[in-house]
Amino acid sequence: MKKKLSIMLLMAVTVLLPVMAQQVQVTSVSRMLDGFPTVQGGFYPVLNPSGDHLLFQTDGAGMKMYDMASGQVTTITMEYVAGNDACWGGDGKVYFVTQQAWDDKLVYRSGMCYDPATDQTTVVTEPQHGAVRAISATRGAVMKGPGRDFKSSGNIGSAAWTEGNRVHVLVGTEERVFSPVDSWAGYLWASLSPDGKRVAFFAAGKGVVIIDLRGQMLAMLGNYEMPCWYNNDYLVAQNAKDDGHQFTSSQIVLLKADGTWRAELTQPESMTMHPTCGGGKIVYTTIDGLLHEMKINIYD
Repeated sequence: MKKKLSIMLLMAVTVLLPVMAQQVQVTSVSRMLDGFPTVQGGFYPVLNPSGDHLLFQTDGAGMKMYDMASGQVTTITMEYVAGNDACWGGDGKVYFVTQQAWDDKLVYRSGMCYDPATDQTTVVTEPQHGAVRAISATRGAVMKGPGRDFKSSGNIGSAAWTEGNRVHVLVGTEERVFSPVDSWAGYLWASLSPDGKRVAFFAAGKGVVIIDLRGQMLAMLGNYEMPCWYNNDYLVAQNAKDDGHQFTSSQIVLLKADGTWRAELTQPESMTMHPTCGGGKIVYTTIDGLLHEMKINIYD
């Protein structure tokens, strides 16, 4: 019996050692746009995959683009952009949703596309009442709404999005729909891993879930919000707490995609939130709209 117990303990230690040895080092943190007094706040940041351009919204709800190489800030729109309804398409263009309240007191939303190469914005879905969402795809993007949907091209590649308590995964021309976990309030924030082999999403009451392209659950990472892929093996997410009325703490955490390890990148009292990743960089903001860029080193 003692021998059997010793073998079991040895096996447990053997499994745990690699997890315990995992470490992350924050190599740099820098305040962004500190020299731009005309930029009033930076919220809902979105890095492009190469990490050299950043979308962000301002206090006035308009959206700007920051070229991190040249230091130039471009105003994309001064209209109200619904939070989180902006993304980089796989074609390098920006897709976003604006909304306006019309005289009939209803809110109407329009799908928009901005091309950084030409500095031109076009309307891709006419104003419609109801939710309209911009969804990134590997070759472009799609707009989903109560009326006519929009696709940037005939073949937009792969994509992932949520509707209610279902996650949709587009692989080629095949759309797959899964509900791998029960959730009292549905799913949010679906995204493909950089290699396109897995999907991460948030299930209310359950946290961050990882599935493969067939809907098979691979891991549950904990009750964190707004997950984004740092690379194929790690994600960055927000860990926020509230008292039912306002945030009491919020921090940025690093999560291993297999669910075996996590690390704090900022402290709970920092009130840091809305993480985004690209090109080996992490960008996040604070509750009062101060954008920061972070770089890390992960090692065993």
